Amino acid sequence: MATIEDVAKLAGLSRSTVSRVINNHPYVTDRKKQLVYKAMKELEYYPNSSAQRLRKQRTDTIAVLVPRLTNPFFPFLIEGMEAIAVKNNLQLLICQTQQDKAKELNFLNLLKTKQVDGLIFTSIENEWATIASYQEGGPVLLCNEYKSEAKIPIIRLDQIKGSYIGARYLIEKGHKRIAYCGGMKTELGADRQKGFMNALREHNLEISENWIFRDLHSIECGKKLLREILAMEIRPTAVFSGSDEVGAGIIKEAKSLGLRIPDDIAVLGFDDQPIAELMEPALTTIRQPIKDMGKKTMEVMVSMLANEIKNNEKQVFELPIELIIRESV
Repeated sequence: MATIEDVAKLAGLSRSTVSRVINNHPYVTDRKKQLVYKAMKELEYYPNSSAQRLRKQRTDTIAVLVPRLTNPFFPFLIEGMEAIAVKNNLQLLICQTQQDKAKELNFLNLLKTKQVDGLIFTSIENEWATIASYQEGGPVLLCNEYKSEAKIPIIRLDQIKGSYIGARYLIEKGHKRIAYCGGMKTELGADRQKGFMNALREHNLEISENWIFRDLHSIECGKKLLREILAMEIRPTAVFSGSDEVGAGIIKEAKSLGLRIPDDIAVLGFDDQPIAELMEPALTTIRQPIKDMGKKTMEVMVSMLANEIKNNEKQVFELPIELIIRESV
């Protein structure tokens, strides 16, 4: 097995120069770098990454907390993060909280015990006052989910705007009875419902409490939701769905019952996941630039690791959101 001394001998350079190249040390000429890389390739020499990390007192690992990986939103988000992580020689540790407060705190201990260099929340289960003390362990940021009191970088979308333009489009298509399907009772969820209600108020429309549904996330939830709506005496003519999965479930169940979309009931989703375009009819939805949000999140994390962005200073990075018109409305 080749050693660093073998690389130095073949490259015709000192051991210390080879070490500086391997550890990305500045002030090494491009010519010397090429000699080292050529020798490493010929000898099939691979640096001991564990030893490198110990010397740097870094793990080069970022923990990403997600509520559940069965929701396609989060794998797409992680894919965007990983694209930037790889370019910066970082690896991701995906931690599924399953919306459990205790599990979330256990994962936070990874940061506290220096087993990861930074931590990214894509959803939050505990109160921010509980989480804040863990910032001392290293960079923490929020992606997708947000807390107004959190004094850390936040990468987010304008949820009020997204739900507003979606509800307004349903109204413009002639709908006056619109059901609302939201997620958990979080700040993000509250903002999304606020945008929806703003559009209804602008048009002097009211919504029945029976038409507000929460904590629905999956295709099966969408199927169940439609059955509940069909059992109502006074039914909504359209559904503003908090996710494309739920919207897809509504469409699938409607077709199995012989209903026509959008003639019998219109459906509007949220996220613009691939399933939205694959549905028959294709799902009108609010596009969130999921991969771009993941990329921006990791770019900010890299800047935090380099102390270019402070860990305890609030900065909000907001990405654009837009309506994608298809056939379900």
